[in-house]
Amino acid sequence: MHPMLNIAVRAARKAGNLIAKNYETPDAVEASQKGSNDFVTNVDRDAERLIIEVIRKSYPQHTIIGEESGELAAEDQDVQWVIDPLDGTTNFIKRLPHFAVSIAVRIKGRTEVAVVYDPMRNELFTAVRGQGAQLNGYRLRGSNARDLDGTILATGFPFKQKQHAATYMKVMTKLFTQCADFRRTGSAALDLCYVAAGRVDGYFEIGLKPWDFAAGELIAREAGALVTDFTGGHGFLSSGNIVSGNPRVVKAMLASMRDELSDALKR
Repeated sequence: MHPMLNIAVRAARKAGNLIAKNYETPDAVEASQKGSNDFVTNVDRDAERLIIEVIRKSYPQHTIIGEESGELAAEDQDVQWVIDPLDGTTNFIKRLPHFAVSIAVRIKGRTEVAVVYDPMRNELFTAVRGQGAQLNGYRLRGSNARDLDGTILATGFPFKQKQHAATYMKVMTKLFTQCADFRRTGSAALDLCYVAAGRVDGYFEIGLKPWDFAAGELIAREAGALVTDFTGGHGFLSSGNIVSGNPRVVKAMLASMRDELSDALKR
């Protein structure tokens, strides 16, 4: 096992256990709003602290970028751990059992190691660049859909960027007429893992942050999926506008979306 994957798994499981324990005692959860429709709880912060502790013990020289802590620079800027301690905070607050811990290791700007852990289902998604993706140790293969006909697509509403609401609805309507149905689960990390597992055939979302997709993106890719921006390029790393699925599904999604996109989303 890749040594950094080992540490990432240990950190994710530790944080996941803490989250699961707090899920059972909702009275101890304190939620606050840190931005428009953007919530954080004491559990997010505690889970992030645990993850950082585990990483620091083995790799004190690595830089860590956390959703709650921001960038914790260290002497080695080439290695960055990108962590989302609780992706799906709103679900967690509402006691909807669908959320995950997401940890990615980027070396010189490329994601090399990825872990997404769903503590409620005890599902551990992992990937190492060039070595495929796994779920609880079993190899993952994405969907083999040939086009959008009969597909299930996942998405997330742009609830933090409602200026895109009208465009988003147009894109969704267009795709909905061509696919079988949609799923909207509330965790981008798990959506990308579900693309990897073939549980959904494709996925798109507007304006994600790097910690939302850093791990899930590698897991999807290693299972044979493409990950692009809304025009088929790599702009999603900065814009957070993401499309994922097998090459045929992505091609069909992009073709369907093309005419509906506003200028602001063509990146």
